[in-house]
Amino acid sequence: MKVLVVGNGGREHALAWKIAASPRLRQLYCLPGNPGMEELGECIPGDPEDVEAVARVAGRLKADLTVVGPEAPLVKGIAGAFASRGLRLFGPDRAGARLEGSKAWARELMARCGVPGPVHAVFADPGEAGEYLRALGGPAVVKADGLAAGKGVTVAGGPEEALAAVRAMMVERVHGEAGRRVVIEERLEGEELSVLALVDGERVRLLPSSQDHKRVADGDQGPNTGGMGAYAPAPACTADLAARIQASILEPVVAALREEGTPYRGILYAGLMLTRDGPRVLEYNVRSGDPETQVVLPLLASDFLDLAEAVLDGRLDRVDVRVRPQAAVCVVLASPGYPGGYPRGLPITGVDRAGRMPGVLVFHAGTAREEGRLVTAGGRVLGVTALGDTLEQAAERAYEAVAHVSFNGMHYRRDIARRALAGRLGR
Repeated sequence: MKVLVVGNGGREHALAWKIAASPRLRQLYCLPGNPGMEELGECIPGDPEDVEAVARVAGRLKADLTVVGPEAPLVKGIAGAFASRGLRLFGPDRAGARLEGSKAWARELMARCGVPGPVHAVFADPGEAGEYLRALGGPAVVKADGLAAGKGVTVAGGPEEALAAVRAMMVERVHGEAGRRVVIEERLEGEELSVLALVDGERVRLLPSSQDHKRVADGDQGPNTGGMGAYAPAPACTADLAARIQASILEPVVAALREEGTPYRGILYAGLMLTRDGPRVLEYNVRSGDPETQVVLPLLASDFLDLAEAVLDGRLDRVDVRVRPQAAVCVVLASPGYPGGYPRGLPITGVDRAGRMPGVLVFHAGTAREEGRLVTAGGRVLGVTALGDTLEQAAERAYEAVAHVSFNGMHYRRDIARRALAGRLGR
């Protein structure tokens, strides 16, 4: 098969790495790709959000399958652009992508399906949003309705912080049209959990559970980021809980979309909070998570191309989703200043040495090559992932590999998976 991977981050590098392991692969292309993906296939310049141009490239390459990493092309309708040309694409159509493209629409659908989530309200007027927050008088979560490159959520400790978020989103328009409406939610307490599932329009098959670490600093301190690390599987997700999540959180939404004549096909991601009253949905994403993908795919023993085709053909019931009995930990190495402004072009050393360690994978997220040197080109620069027979072993290997990598101002969390290890990882 000829396969095209769309995107250039750590998630896409992990997808490309997994696809490259398939004996069915004949040629891998990446648009636009990154220096890590160059080692797996041919990188082609292009803008992933120019969906018609990407479809033309896939047609010219005679790609048998295109796998989309980021959410924006899916929300913009890349699946329709491909379908009109008779090309196969792994990812939901524009209708299904509304689950991530509009948080307000997703909440409305959840309410119709009886999917558990936080108490919430949707506002198009900043004055009304402010009145609601003042009446609430406590912690709240403020979300831009549309896509905001992972930066449209403020977890506020009180009304003033929440009001400032509303002003930034709705008045100052720091996220553009994405903040024209906001969703204000109660702030849930508990343990966060990420659950990714394959969906073929009717059936739902779970992948290994994982837990992301959103805050920039150890102990879940500091501002939210795109994710500073992850581990899988999450011990909190027992077999009983996984079955409950599938039955009460994933399958109702998949059934509703099918009944509306817009069957969902691709990966569906549920970001959950495990509260005292059970799991509650924080958000749905219509693609695999980042950095969750970097720990979930290394645990997947099945051929990704087999699974992707089963999704597209509506036959998930006829393939096995096989999982390795191991654990994986990913530590994200970030640029100085991230998640705020950061410099680019800082030389990176030690990546090859880290990647040669047994059980270690280094996924490129924000890197580039300048005059033959590997340099930083983003906020999240690398995802250092390690496998182990136990979670503790995986974490130890990941941090041993991290010690080999260096660039000026590099920072990372030193407590990835620590809560799951109940303090047994002494770092």
